[in-house]
Amino acid sequence: MKRFDPRIIFGLLLIAGGGLALAQTMGLLENASDIFWGGAFLVAGLAFLSLLAGGHWWASFPGFTLVALGALILFPAQLEDFGGALFLGGIALSFWYVYFTSREQHWWAMIPAGVLTALAAMIVVAERFEEFGGAIFLGGIGLSFFAVYLSNRAERWWALIPGGVLVTLGGMTIAAERFGEFQTAGFFFLGLAATFLLVAVLAGMNWAYWPAVVLGIMGFLGIASLLDIANYLWAVVLIGAGVFMLIRYFAKR
Repeated sequence: MKRFDPRIIFGLLLIAGGGLALAQTMGLLENASDIFWGGAFLVAGLAFLSLLAGGHWWASFPGFTLVALGALILFPAQLEDFGGALFLGGIALSFWYVYFTSREQHWWAMIPAGVLTALAAMIVVAERFEEFGGAIFLGGIGLSFFAVYLSNRAERWWALIPGGVLVTLGGMTIAAERFGEFQTAGFFFLGLAATFLLVAVLAGMNWAYWPAVVLGIMGFLGIASLLDIANYLWAVVLIGAGVFMLIRYFAKR
């Protein structure tokens, strides 16, 4: 059986390009160049994707990227605002494919896949709900780190920290629009406290209880300012800290 000759593809592309150019010259077609290049990228991408059947997972990167680029060129003008989401989503697919080919070895692919998916989702959501764009982006990346943790809870407990911080930052983008700076900082510290509490409870890291308690107190004081009792709470905390230091001093004598 004869080996496939790539010159056949180039010949067909030249014929298609010539036919499209002739149709545009005769006024039968518009944007012939877009159709040609969009189709060329699609064909090239599909050629790379055909290699996936042979176990060549690396072909997913050029394959999905070229298909997404071809689809972007052929995208209708009325939907051009979502073109970025289409292209980024296509690249994200390549990383998701790599991850699912070997979830234990290619766990790292979840991180770029999550980032690109979050970016694509942000573009789509921001078209209608612009105020939630930052929350979708940061929260989506945070969820990808939580997925990394779930892939191997014993070895990848560290992923809880960037996951919790990013989800907290995503929530802050919404809180900042509705509350003052002090209250928003309170939400931030509470989110960090919850993150370290997850590390302590789920990963069994006892040291994480200390930052969880300290950050929880700071967050509670920030949230309490909504109730106009923050000044009293700060005074109580300062007095309590002073009394504790004096007790420790006299107890040692």
